[in-house]
Amino acid sequence: MNSSKRRIFAGAIALALVAAACGSDDDSSDDAPTASDAPAGTDAAAGTDAPAGTEAPAGSEAPAGSDAPAEAGSVSGSIAVSGSSTVEPISAAVGAAFSELNPDLAITVDGPGTGDGFAQFCAGEIDVSDASRPISEEEVAECEASGIDFIELKVAVDGLSVITSAEDEAITCLSFVDLYALLGPDATGLSNWADASASADEIAATVTDLGAVNTPYPDADLTVTAPGEESGTFDSFVELVITPVGEALGIEDANVRPDYTASPNDNVIIEGIAANPTSLGWVGFAFVEENLDTIKPIQVDGGAGCVEPSPETIASGEYPVARDLFIYVSVPALAENPALAPFVDFYLSEGVTNLVGADEGQVPYVRLSDEDLAAQVAAWDAQETGTREG
Repeated sequence: MNSSKRRIFAGAIALALVAAACGSDDDSSDDAPTASDAPAGTDAAAGTDAPAGTEAPAGSEAPAGSDAPAEAGSVSGSIAVSGSSTVEPISAAVGAAFSELNPDLAITVDGPGTGDGFAQFCAGEIDVSDASRPISEEEVAECEASGIDFIELKVAVDGLSVITSAEDEAITCLSFVDLYALLGPDATGLSNWADASASADEIAATVTDLGAVNTPYPDADLTVTAPGEESGTFDSFVELVITPVGEALGIEDANVRPDYTASPNDNVIIEGIAANPTSLGWVGFAFVEENLDTIKPIQVDGGAGCVEPSPETIASGEYPVARDLFIYVSVPALAENPALAPFVDFYLSEGVTNLVGADEGQVPYVRLSDEDLAAQVAAWDAQETGTREG
């Protein structure tokens, strides 16, 4: 069992123990499955390929305006969650805590990617879709065609992190211009960092407000491992980093070079980055914090200087590659599945407030501000109440 998965398993067990202490009088199974080879769609209480679950601080209160979580043990049935591998750690932690309080409830959490999750969601195959970007107009049309109305809820903020191997001492900061030269469409075919230096200098002569170049790049193999096109993390990187440089160059629909190792699984990306000393890629911030022994985050310059991703720089907006994280709740599923509303109530109370944050054991994304969380709770209460009364 590798070190990342050992942390996953330990976190899931710790979360289950905490949740049990908080209110479940039912005995947990002594035959807890391991997380070393957990298949996609695993039971949230048993662990997933996501970073470790979280320990809920004692004495917390649900945000104003939210319904109190269902009485422990009163919820049964099943809930299916799928979508973003970036949001998967949050949903897995929330699912583990809620299913431990309600042992007759089975919650599965899968992370094939935001796009794949929306495809399942709009087909009516899952109850909740995790997303690391907002739903697109095309996906909205697919849901409408299938009669799937939905409720969009923001659950956290992520700093999309550019990474290399922990062994790489040559690279400490890359600007948007650097990243375009190394990962953009003109980089197709390049297998050595140094081969992108001339292109970066040429781009910098035109694009002057998206960070200074850090050329010359080292004479070293360039191996790229990153999310594939089905991932919201891919879409966000293109939107936040590649598109601004492409537009400044007059290039429409600039995209990431196609010749790299792509995976929808962030842990696979981490392993690929760690295995190559001069690698380059990007993942969600939570996966960086869980793997600092094998990979390192690179500072990013979006035009205001080099900034390393951290809870503080992401929350303040100083880090230039930040994005919101969401869950989408199916309105038809709310009407058909009595377990779903209590789960979302719990997600917006105990989940978002206690299981996300910078404290040890929490899923290390940036927690919503009090005002932002109150807005999500109000939106949920209004739409869920309307669904129930309708």
